[in-house]
Amino acid sequence: MPKQAVVLKDLLCLLEEIAASDLAEPWDNVGLMVGDPNQIVSGVLVALDPTEDVLVEAVNLGCNVLLTHHPLIFKPMKALVLDTYPGRLLAKAVTDGIAVVGCHTNLDKTAGGVNDALAKAIGLSDCGGLEVDNDENPGAGFGRIGRLSPARSFDAFSSGLMKALDLPVLRIAGPKPLQVEWVAVCGGSGSDLAEKACAAGAQVYVTGEVKHSTARWAEDAGFCVIDAGHYSTENMVVPALASLVRSRMQEKGVEINVKETGIQTSPFRVVFRDQGTV
Repeated sequence: MPKQAVVLKDLLCLLEEIAASDLAEPWDNVGLMVGDPNQIVSGVLVALDPTEDVLVEAVNLGCNVLLTHHPLIFKPMKALVLDTYPGRLLAKAVTDGIAVVGCHTNLDKTAGGVNDALAKAIGLSDCGGLEVDNDENPGAGFGRIGRLSPARSFDAFSSGLMKALDLPVLRIAGPKPLQVEWVAVCGGSGSDLAEKACAAGAQVYVTGEVKHSTARWAEDAGFCVIDAGHYSTENMVVPALASLVRSRMQEKGVEINVKETGIQTSPFRVVFRDQGTV
């Protein structure tokens, strides 16, 4: 029996169920960036960032939809210049017939999205929101706070964190607590939630980008904040999102080829003095 064809607009409706577009921040751009809503979906490749290498990977895997967390078109464009970013990628996507879809701050906020994936990776339970979006979307909002069971020393926690996020080093501001039981997290650029994390009773706040001013505040407040990198605090949503799309399609009686990128890594590298680059 032939498989039921999946049309892009149906996939977009499914993504709306997973991470509703009305959760996105007003300054954000989510949804279909490039493509024909009526095209038949041959496969979906999920990645954190839309890059040229990942577009090539999509073609090689037979996927004509690229689903990313960070949007390909973020700021309004006054011109489409094909030898610069993002014009070069937009042109390649159109030429290769690849639809590009972004789930950004809506995926940050939604239940089961970026922050729940980060909390799960760290091993947190009893999680609640740091910033509730609105009453119509329970469980949605930036950041999470959860419990480590059993509680552990800061050294044991930081070692486990580096292992979970595949990091060689961590950047820390503020004093190290003697014991870590309650941990707040926000994947990506979550510096502005540090004070809420402290007020919520966390001993440690883990996020992807900590501003210099926030680090100074942490010193003065006696609160530990950890900058674990934007990529590392968000990339675990890639397998989580791929799994959600697969399972939701199966619930609808449809099988779809959903892949996770196997080539994308962090754009940053760590250089140790006298030891070279990791």
